Amino acid sequence: MLKVDGAKKSGSGTIVRTAVALAALLGEELLLYNIRAKRDKPGLRPQHLRAVRAVAELCGGSVNGAAVGSKELYFRPGKKLRGGEHTWDIGTAGSTTMLALTVLPVAAFSDRPSRFRIRGGLFQDFAPSAFHTQHVLLPALREMGLEAELEIVRPGYVPKGDGIIELSVKPLEGKLRPFVREELHGELRFWGIALSSHLKERKVSERMAKRCQAILRRRGKDASFSILHDETAAQPGAALALFAEDADGCRLGADQAGAPRRSAESIGEYVARALLEDLDSGATVDRHLADQLILYAALAEGESRYLIPSVTDHVESNLWPAEEILGAKWEIRGNLLVIRGIGYGRD
Repeated sequence: MLKVDGAKKSGSGTIVRTAVALAALLGEELLLYNIRAKRDKPGLRPQHLRAVRAVAELCGGSVNGAAVGSKELYFRPGKKLRGGEHTWDIGTAGSTTMLALTVLPVAAFSDRPSRFRIRGGLFQDFAPSAFHTQHVLLPALREMGLEAELEIVRPGYVPKGDGIIELSVKPLEGKLRPFVREELHGELRFWGIALSSHLKERKVSERMAKRCQAILRRRGKDASFSILHDETAAQPGAALALFAEDADGCRLGADQAGAPRRSAESIGEYVARALLEDLDSGATVDRHLADQLILYAALAEGESRYLIPSVTDHVESNLWPAEEILGAKWEIRGNLLVIRGIGYGRD
């Protein structure tokens, strides 16, 4: 049995999601305790609970102790990873992308293609945005051999949520390839997406893009933006994403969602500065992709190598289960992260 202390490293929901997904892949029973012990509201939140149950559904497993606020759970995976169509409703504005990223590695090794329809929040702080998942993470995983697509059906924001995404995953035919990106090539092209819901008259999309563009121009750079006005979301909201793409199509990104008393201009400035900061570090991946790739690099066959902006709590929180649960070895040399994958494959 795997015994995982959820208070390790950042003590966040990352440990919960990763441990349950890996237990399903390995077919090993899991005892997870001290769940989110370092958070203001420790224990399982609705989005973590939905993620755990979703993984159990995909592998025909069972969960004991799974309830909102629970600080300990026992997960017993089934023997077969099953694809197909699934629909999940988080029931709050909890992150749909976090749920999608929990089931993605399981779906990658399932018996048939999967399509997941997930309802909840799409754009909020402390969670991957749907735009970044679409345009940065999934293209990077395609380099490793994993084919997956994300569609935004309806935006969703805090506090009402009620947004919808659909994730389609084609299972791997073999093993994941390592991710190797030690340099960027050619001149970078900057582009972005400025989305607002029920805020067209206030020109929120335009204002976010304009301020972001102004910050970039101070550095001699220019970006083209898709300006999106939505009227389908359950409430007003906004999100801005900016991407930098090299001559080979390698992408880094930055984003931020709207929030009370957060102006459109402050969003545009934050996003531009965040991406420029990552690029100035010499990194070949952004601060979000840096930790999101770790699980896949640990599962891959061969050595992954990429330059990260810095060693964050998120990086450490993903490296810990990669080594403790999977046995993948890693090292950091300056800002070069090297991960030796275990070459995981289903029989």
